[in-house]
Amino acid sequence: MAEEKKKNRYSDEELAEFKQIINDKLAKAQEDYDTLKSALSHSDGNDTLDTSPTFKVLEEGAMVLSREETGKLAQRQEKFITHLKAALIRIENKTYGICRETGNLISKERLRAVPHATLSIDAKMNQK
Repeated sequence: MAEEKKKNRYSDEELAEFKQIINDKLAKAQEDYDTLKSALSHSDGNDTLDTSPTFKVLEEGAMVLSREETGKLAQRQEKFITHLKAALIRIENKTYGICRETGNLISKERLRAVPHATLSIDAKMNQK
């Protein structure tokens, strides 16, 4: 890790590795987002129309709650996708992996776990 502090940016090879990690996560995130959006639009055709009247009110209430939760998940996923795309832009600009607080390199371990991170562990801990 001492070696990472001496450098002021990651090499092109290291950036290519991070780009692959981000692209993989982005593809999965987009797939999950599309699934959530599909669930919100009821494209699967399951609704309360085929339910007996006795359970219809209960199911409609549960469906509204479920739709709200699905909507929140979709919003979080969309935000995650935005952060991943921003990380790809930082890679292209060769500013990826530089802590926005300290200016030091963020550890590779952190970036592999949270590839859209913009803060080092130290900077993140100081925020609390």
